[in-house]
Amino acid sequence: MKLLILACAFFAATCCVSGQSCTTAKGDIGNCVTFKKCPSLLQIINKSNRSPAEVDLLKKSACGFEGRTPKVCCPCHTPYGEPGRCVGIYTCPHLAEMMTPPVTSYNKLFIQASKCQGPDAYSVCCGSPPESIQKDGCDSRLSAFPPDPRTECCGLDGGADNKITGGSATNVDQYPWLTLIEYARSDNSIALLCGGALISSRYVLTAAHCITGSILKNGTPKNVRLGEYDSSHTGPDCILVEGGGEDCTEGIVVLPIEKSIPHPEYNPITKRNDIGLIRTQRAAPYTDFIRPICLPVVDITVTPPPNFKLWAAGWGAINSTVKKSSIKLHVDLPFVSQRECQPSYVKPGLKADLWNGQLCAGGEAGKDSCRGDSGGPLMFENEKLYDMLGVVSFGPSPCGKEDAPGVYTKVYAYVDWIRENIYP
Repeated sequence: MKLLILACAFFAATCCVSGQSCTTAKGDIGNCVTFKKCPSLLQIINKSNRSPAEVDLLKKSACGFEGRTPKVCCPCHTPYGEPGRCVGIYTCPHLAEMMTPPVTSYNKLFIQASKCQGPDAYSVCCGSPPESIQKDGCDSRLSAFPPDPRTECCGLDGGADNKITGGSATNVDQYPWLTLIEYARSDNSIALLCGGALISSRYVLTAAHCITGSILKNGTPKNVRLGEYDSSHTGPDCILVEGGGEDCTEGIVVLPIEKSIPHPEYNPITKRNDIGLIRTQRAAPYTDFIRPICLPVVDITVTPPPNFKLWAAGWGAINSTVKKSSIKLHVDLPFVSQRECQPSYVKPGLKADLWNGQLCAGGEAGKDSCRGDSGGPLMFENEKLYDMLGVVSFGPSPCGKEDAPGVYTKVYAYVDWIRENIYP
């Protein structure tokens, strides 16, 4: 309500049909949408101290109301989430270059994701050229908003050359975005019931079932634990490396939870929209052992590459008798199309009508994300950066059954929702 009142203060009662083309404050083509659907202007509205130029930009962006909700003339946004200009593709050099044959499937998906309603038959949202993107100073530039992958301030870990498959231990600096959610029990003890992934300095992406519903009978989400490797050990964790030396963490960082934001349409019966955000009370540091993962900029599952392999990691069950691991583990999982996955979920006791907000991975005996991994990331190594493609949602019991893939919430389907619910 406070956000709505604040927004209303800026916008005059000009009228424009929702979704209709309009002219932005900067003279470019935009769309008239409710202010919550415009990430770049929403960021300004949410700021506690706006400059006079920003206030003027908000006033000039007004294009009417939808009921009592103000609408703004929103510029197009690139797949990276930055505002751009809606122009013909051949007037945007770096996107036109992506069309040079042979066109990779990734480039094709990126161009499709860049489409906008502009003057040309094929108009695209043209943002900053790659050469203008700064790639250092992540520790000082990180904010509450997910980083642009081109900055390399997300998705970069130190264990890329040392992968072990089949649910084996990671390196101490591998997957530095992995988080554990600490739950406060009625007896004041702490339980580790779910995981998540750091996506910015203030936000963790997790499963809705980790922050609402029946899990709350077992404890209340209290803190987010970062930089963990061995949960049974306090202080820095060390492992032996080649040459006889040690590689050690800097110890954990525990951040109190300020707010939990489950998706408003999460359904615990159908398990749809099983995604949520956790906002921490203060910013996470940026170190070798704590840094965010990238959000996906395209839906690579539309045209997956050959032998499409994904990664899951966490502190979940090792097998049907050992319910959790104290050491951070990871496993490689094959991507499974929804057509191949759905038959595994028509059996008694394991029924689910899968939809486009979910994806599947796994189905190999003994390799799966398991109980305790809930809310954790399903990751794709996109060249040298990791994208978070999925959130661990549900699967067969016991986990790791052959021909029974696990089901994950598809992050790409929720990127807009994620951005709409983040503020400085």
